[in-house]
Amino acid sequence: MTSVPRLRSYDGWQLLSNGFRPFFLLGSIYAGLAILVWLPVFMGELTLTTTFAPRDWHVHEMLYGYLPAVITGFLFTAIPNWTGRLPIQGGPLLGIVALWLAGRVCVCVTFSAETGWLAAMLVDASFLLLVAAAAAREIVAGRKWSNLNIVVLILVLFVGNFAFHLEAHFNGTADTSIRIGIAVVVMLISLIGGRIIPSFTRNWLARENPGRLPAPFARFDILVVAISVLVLGLWVIWPDGAAVGYALVLAGCLHVIRLCRWAGDRTWRERLVLILHVGYAFVPIGFLLNAASAFGMVPAGAGIHAWMAGAAGVMTLAVMSRATLGHTGQKLIASASTQAIFAAVIVAALARICAVVEPAHSVPLLDLAAFAWAAAYVEFAISFGPVLISYDKR
Repeated sequence: MTSVPRLRSYDGWQLLSNGFRPFFLLGSIYAGLAILVWLPVFMGELTLTTTFAPRDWHVHEMLYGYLPAVITGFLFTAIPNWTGRLPIQGGPLLGIVALWLAGRVCVCVTFSAETGWLAAMLVDASFLLLVAAAAAREIVAGRKWSNLNIVVLILVLFVGNFAFHLEAHFNGTADTSIRIGIAVVVMLISLIGGRIIPSFTRNWLARENPGRLPAPFARFDILVVAISVLVLGLWVIWPDGAAVGYALVLAGCLHVIRLCRWAGDRTWRERLVLILHVGYAFVPIGFLLNAASAFGMVPAGAGIHAWMAGAAGVMTLAVMSRATLGHTGQKLIASASTQAIFAAVIVAALARICAVVEPAHSVPLLDLAAFAWAAAYVEFAISFGPVLISYDKR
């Protein structure tokens, strides 16, 4: 992501001058606070006025709550660079932000026992539909047809969210819709990460550490993405058994090879690039742990949390940090506080995975995971919040 080449004259609140500003700030705050709420709910010390079962509220607000906010912030900032068109800002952006907020607490999910499950579903699910429509309009107008695959994934995420509400209401708990959402998130990381990680790595290595460069996006990447789509589709429908287990092993190994082709081992001195490789490493780890789960070797949650707390958690903070610095005219340098953010979210991911694998020690590991996660996201909001609401240095 580079700076938007041109901007319309905007004299309003700076927070609404570009999509990454409100969604990165509010998404990070919500990600941190939601986990701090979830911990006492999980321990039975707090009861929420939601129609969702406690576990489903937690899963929904991570998978269909904070993540769509970060994804939207990225898309609304990246699309003008893809198309050369002006970004969504001001009143239209405020309306989309308000809809996301309404889906979180003001009207719907957290207080759905008061507002009703149907109202919660309609307001909450409509956010992703609106985001997909806005993104499609800009991409079509800019004739960047190859980027419509991202819109397709957003629409599938919308379907998953819609199905989540229906499953939770009619079955008492959600199941398939959770795997749909996770599969979409993994594919978004695979697609977007497959573009930006080798690109940012190449740029830094060519300038600071000449030598072996990452392989560019090519036929091998297309093969990996295509196989991942098929394997994740199989996993959504049939998460257990030898067939899906072997398929998950294949996909995991292909992603390991893909990651090794990006020369991440040569980026130790550049933390803003290194963290992208670390975040992506949780993608193959998730495939392999889910394969182990399919064979009955580890509990199912290990691979799921490798994808969600690991790949999604680390990659969102990595992308938000870099994009915020780059789009506000700051130097692309990981400060001490930024590196602390990265360290905290890695600790959170590893602790959450270990809590599943080692149930005898799950309580202290869950506490560590929750507080490390909250620390990472709240620290992002504290460190980057002033930059997100102020004028660019350019």
